[in-house]
Amino acid sequence: MRVLKNLFEKNKQWATRIKSADPDFFLKLSKQQSPEYLWIGCSDSRVPANEIVDLLPGEIFVHRNIANLMVHTDFNCLSVLQYATDVLKVKHIIVCGHYGCGGVKAAMDKQEHGIIDNWLRNIKDIYRYHQQQIDALETDKEKQDLLCELNVIEQVANVCHTTIVQNAWKSGRELTVHGWIYSIEDGILQDLNVCVANANEISRIHRIK
Repeated sequence: MRVLKNLFEKNKQWATRIKSADPDFFLKLSKQQSPEYLWIGCSDSRVPANEIVDLLPGEIFVHRNIANLMVHTDFNCLSVLQYATDVLKVKHIIVCGHYGCGGVKAAMDKQEHGIIDNWLRNIKDIYRYHQQQIDALETDKEKQDLLCELNVIEQVANVCHTTIVQNAWKSGRELTVHGWIYSIEDGILQDLNVCVANANEISRIHRIK
């Protein structure tokens, strides 16, 4: 079928529900975008950013990729980060991973997966840095869960190491980077207690003058 009629019908139903609650919602939304949050999350279809934190369209700016990575050579993610920081003036950047992440599992299984293996190298490096801690755990699930958490922590650091975020801090901007993880099994977010609000909280080698 060339036209997915069921999705167009769902769209009409959704728009009708929104307008019944706020008749001017789409008119106001079309005139400006002023979210306070940038969400860097996983592409997994079970982890929809807006729904998880119960925010409407226009309230959160979203970038998603496999395994919620912030890679310094990824100009797609860097462009989103710069636009959110410099133009939208977001106040919070949330890096959100999730347990049961297929990207993390694939990075650990020692199998060939195709072109994505080049992307997963970033997670394999995190595993290598923390191999002793991860391998000390008993079950594969425990190991995968820990790597999911460590991946978020590493990506928070990568966000903070960009000149984009550091220049925002240098200019006196209020900007905080957070690391969260989501459980698909119960729908609950967990704060990983990784919260960076200025350059003094990152490693000295990564600070720019």
